[in-house]
Amino acid sequence: MADSTADRLRLIRSEGVGPVTYRRLLARYGSAAAALDALPQLARAGGRAAAPIIPPAADITRELAAIDRIGATLLLLDTPGYPDLLAELPDAPPALLVLGDVACLNARAVAIVGSRNASANGQRLAETIAGALAQAGIAVVSGLARGIDTAAHRGALAQGRTIACIAGGLDVPYPEENAALQAAIARNGAVVTEAPLGTAPLARHFPRRNRLIAGLTLGTLVVEAAIRSGSLITARMALEANREVFAIPTSPLDPRGRGGNGLIRAGEARLVETAEDILADLPTGPRIRGFAEPPPPALDFPPADQQAATAQILGLLSPDPGESGEIFMLRSS
Repeated sequence: MADSTADRLRLIRSEGVGPVTYRRLLARYGSAAAALDALPQLARAGGRAAAPIIPPAADITRELAAIDRIGATLLLLDTPGYPDLLAELPDAPPALLVLGDVACLNARAVAIVGSRNASANGQRLAETIAGALAQAGIAVVSGLARGIDTAAHRGALAQGRTIACIAGGLDVPYPEENAALQAAIARNGAVVTEAPLGTAPLARHFPRRNRLIAGLTLGTLVVEAAIRSGSLITARMALEANREVFAIPTSPLDPRGRGGNGLIRAGEARLVETAEDILADLPTGPRIRGFAEPPPPALDFPPADQQAATAQILGLLSPDPGESGEIFMLRSS
């Protein structure tokens, strides 16, 4: 059954339809239109007295017109242009709104996150490393917050591309003093959010913003993160997504660095001091560690030799550790 952008967006904006539910509904009903028709019955079957709030089609028409009016792009999950790495997440956002170059969302990228109340040295390091990464062709992703985020965006803009992931609507710059920076990023990179236009950036929206930062990137660099901080949440999300995590060590006397130091101590983050340290450990392919490895070589013995090959392999097996390569090196001559 044919699906439409309007139907999909209407399903995404419906009450109770989050990222996981959205995927399940499409898989079960085959289209957004069919899923929308089924929502009231599903609510009743679940014991709800009231029907779920489904936005009128006219509201979606107005939203699509507003998106077009500000020059933004709507990207829907499982459609062309949606970021490949982000799509790997089991709770990937069903819809993204983007101002700027949509193509850079599929570039090789590294996130730089850290304290809003950052030290001068921390900001200097973030800006320097971001600039070096951008110069090496890596897109730098951050959250447009004060402190480390702002320094990272500025450093990357001076040398290449940067991507800002924000918690509110594209038309609600936050913090206000970064409005000009957000506009510059839209001209020389991309600003991305999953929030509808007009959404004020409330505290509950920031974890979703952090998921975008971790999900768009091959790795996350933590600069000056406290034990309880959004930056540490981003690092945890990166680890859960099997992405690389890096951290710059800081003085144990500075509480702004305890989160990053803790990641290093636990073996969850690689200690880095320069952009070169990150580039040396960054996956070289377009996909992430854990998904990029090629499959093991096939045992391509001719049928007549399979019995002899089986005997050779069994002869190599033992309770003692050995090199698996010895088995895969077996080839008929």
